[in-house]
Amino acid sequence: MAKLGLHRDFLQDLVRLERPVQQKVVETIRKFEQTSNAGAHLEKLNHIRDHRFKSIRIDRKYRGIVLVPETGDEYTLLRVDNHNEAYSWVQNRRVSVNAATGHMEVRDTETIDMAIQQLSVDKAPVVRPVFAHVTDADLVRLGIDDQIRKFARKLTDIGVLEALEGRLPQVQYDVLIGLASGMSPEEVWNEIVGSVIHEQYDPDDVAAAVRRMPDKVALVEGPEELMDLFEKPFARWRVYLHPAQREAAYRSYSGSAQVTGGPGTGKTVVALHRARHLARQGGRVLLTTFTATLARSLAESLRLLETDDDILARIDVLTMDQVARRVVDEHGGKFALLRDSEEMEIWRRIVRRRSLDFNETFLREEWRQVILAQGITTSGDYLSARRVGRGRRLGVLQRAQIWRAVAEFEDILTEQGYRTFETVCVEAARLLNETDANPYDHVIVDEAQDLHPVRWRVLRAAVDEGPDDLFIAADTHQRIYDNRVSLGALGIQLGGRSTRLKINYRTTAEILAWSCAMLTGEKIDDLDGQQTSLTGCRSEVHGDTPELFAAATKNAELAHLVETVRGWLDAGVQPEEIGIAARSQTLAQDAVAALTRAGIETSYLSRDRDGADDHVRATTMHRMKGLEFRCVAAIGVGANQLPAASSVTPLEEDATTHWNDLQRERCLLFVACTRARERLQVSWHGEPSPFLNLASG
Repeated sequence: MAKLGLHRDFLQDLVRLERPVQQKVVETIRKFEQTSNAGAHLEKLNHIRDHRFKSIRIDRKYRGIVLVPETGDEYTLLRVDNHNEAYSWVQNRRVSVNAATGHMEVRDTETIDMAIQQLSVDKAPVVRPVFAHVTDADLVRLGIDDQIRKFARKLTDIGVLEALEGRLPQVQYDVLIGLASGMSPEEVWNEIVGSVIHEQYDPDDVAAAVRRMPDKVALVEGPEELMDLFEKPFARWRVYLHPAQREAAYRSYSGSAQVTGGPGTGKTVVALHRARHLARQGGRVLLTTFTATLARSLAESLRLLETDDDILARIDVLTMDQVARRVVDEHGGKFALLRDSEEMEIWRRIVRRRSLDFNETFLREEWRQVILAQGITTSGDYLSARRVGRGRRLGVLQRAQIWRAVAEFEDILTEQGYRTFETVCVEAARLLNETDANPYDHVIVDEAQDLHPVRWRVLRAAVDEGPDDLFIAADTHQRIYDNRVSLGALGIQLGGRSTRLKINYRTTAEILAWSCAMLTGEKIDDLDGQQTSLTGCRSEVHGDTPELFAAATKNAELAHLVETVRGWLDAGVQPEEIGIAARSQTLAQDAVAALTRAGIETSYLSRDRDGADDHVRATTMHRMKGLEFRCVAAIGVGANQLPAASSVTPLEEDATTHWNDLQRERCLLFVACTRARERLQVSWHGEPSPFLNLASG
């Protein structure tokens, strides 16, 4: 009986199809395997380069591309797409057998030949070839065949190689990316080719090559098992490490290191793999981030990646505040944590009592962004301190007034047994610096751009300075809290140990371009105060342009949201693959109520609670950080909601802080929109947010 294997790349195609089409694919496979003559379901393709490809009809619109064996009954479904795209994909592709792995691989022969021809005629200045340091013998040993080796030898720009992803045989592409990223041939062999023995493979026996790749071609028993397989790729992709990211995750560093890149470039995946890698070597590892929601997501992904309980036991997944509180608790420090509203009331009383010419927000931020950030403990140090990022100029008398107000605030905390998140970190750093034994051998920080300097001091104190001590994943374009730092000033020296990722593996090119346009012209600093940009960040996946919707009232906007979500669900998107992002908690909960009334089960994501299974997820834009969904609706993106007036310092009060606040609000919308993999809708009621002018204009 014929068997139809499913290639991993086919699954990536399939999950982007609407649910009715997926079900038709299941029915097609069922019929294929129940017939005694598999060839009756296959159609010959004309004007193609490899006669082993055939077409299988899914319905009027969709076709599958099947690899037919020369002998035997094990067929492989490689692609599902609409009629024209499927035929365009197969036209110039050929199948071959990789000499190193013995696996089947597919290449776009014509595109590769054209690239070789173009590289041969380019009259560019003499530039050292990308692979000048690699011998032909090593290329052959790593499975690089004659055609790809010819291309590689002419290559002087790694960008040309990256542009051909999906056209070159995948393993050969991965090998070249690994070598170009600085991996040695032995590292490439072990990490990419695989720990297999050197063996001679028949280059013409494709059927045997397919049987040698059970991790990439799945044979299923019946439609139920097939549908179960369809649900798994998303989990796999959350932890899949691309070869371009592998070198950053697995190399050994002489000190602290970082990986940067735009949204969806895989920084979190790199952090997860690095945590596992260091734990497997016996180290005690802290994997940390800023929000509890993201920490729970990291823990879940880590369990997908690693099943050995002994390895997982060596990795603590905690927020930075949980780390600090654990240290203080272990040393007997009893305290009550001050809520934001309570803290602001204390500052308010101090302002009134002292008749100060500053409001409570200014005082609090001066304390957080200058005094705590710089670790200032004396009035003399404060009088001479630089106030980078604080636009309002202060004279000596004003600084003296502020210092006395801060001293009063800290005295009140001490008297009443209160701490803020920041003062817990200050105490934790002090305790860690006084102990001889640090709790961790390695610290890995995800979403590092949002950490306040007091939290960085805890991290620096939690691990001895040395090889592989701190590993930082960050993108300051996604900074959504007003925490600007210089790592060098905090004792964290990167020394050039930095990797920048450029390829977005999550978001479509259309969503990425639309979202990036919101940041056009913004001057964004990295973690050492140097300007950075998203230049070169790109996606190779295409989809629909983001949809914009203007409503007259909030109720009309929520009614449209209900229609949109119902349409996504009807198209086969699973409820938990839909995210609703709002600037305020109130609007997010209004969305939950509107969807629930319409019979659509929806959960609100909070600091302490994740969404229920099979529910649509709604939350604030801040809580969207680090999450991803197939479809995202960003709601309430109106002039009265974004920027949020309460989060922006008035221009006349402090111009520098005002513009920093506006940039942070703009980055917040950028974060929310780039959580979408395939579809994005942005809506508002009343006038649109000014941030949309750049993106839509």
